[in-house]
Amino acid sequence: MPRRPPDRPYADKSRGIRIQKVLAEAGIDSRRHCEELIRDGLVKVNGEVVTALPAWVDPENDRIEVDGRPIRRRRASRPVDHYYIMLNKPANVVSTNSDPYGRRRAIDLVALPGNPRLFCVGRLDAESTGLLLLTNDGELANRLTHPRYEVSKTYEIIVKGGLDAAGVETLQRSMARLDRKGRGSQRDRPVRLKLLKRDRDRTHLLMELCETHNRDLRQMLAALDHPVRKLKRVALGPLKLSGVAVGMWRPLRAAEVGTLRRAAGMGRSAREGSAKASPPRAAQ
Repeated sequence: MPRRPPDRPYADKSRGIRIQKVLAEAGIDSRRHCEELIRDGLVKVNGEVVTALPAWVDPENDRIEVDGRPIRRRRASRPVDHYYIMLNKPANVVSTNSDPYGRRRAIDLVALPGNPRLFCVGRLDAESTGLLLLTNDGELANRLTHPRYEVSKTYEIIVKGGLDAAGVETLQRSMARLDRKGRGSQRDRPVRLKLLKRDRDRTHLLMELCETHNRDLRQMLAALDHPVRKLKRVALGPLKLSGVAVGMWRPLRAAEVGTLRRAAGMGRSAREGSAKASPPRAAQ
């Protein structure tokens, strides 16, 4: 008889809650990136490495570790405060919580009382700048990044080559076609481009899209002979980059959190730990 893989005991749905949801609620990362941590063998439950999904755990009784460090066990009587931070990310900063090359991380730029564990909602590669949302609200992060909820991202982008209005329209159609081909789907994922200004050698565009990842953008535009010269995120859904200089951050206002949650199809959070108005703060 074949030997049962060691992580299959956690395949029993009656055990409790999906493990990636528990990790996200503990502030480890978004659900999608917690799944990557699991598949990479960095998560243990009661001393056993769990790599197969789906997997369910009991967050009140199981000992769950990520990269050798136990997460805080959930207590029904002590809900977690949620924090929402707008960072204007500078270049040469990575938006991952774990970097094998020791580069400066976005979370290193933010300091909050009590040092709650935050993670980035989505990714901006090291060269890119602009709006980056940091939070410990796993459910909101999941909805803001999952294509099902179609929360748009808006970028100011400078590409090589001078494009007139007709050229921008052609580029928009080519991007949509290449995106569908690369993902093997016929679902319409509109890419919207607006010409801001141009000269002979480069074009400044405003780009709005729902799903394509930041790294995909660079690869896609390079494949279309318009490599990216500069990329800055200026909006995430209804949330616009405002009142924060490069390298600085501020907590979101209550109205901004509410608007984001509505865009993601959620109600208001009862535990918004950073929703009070606050002036921008310098990176640490």
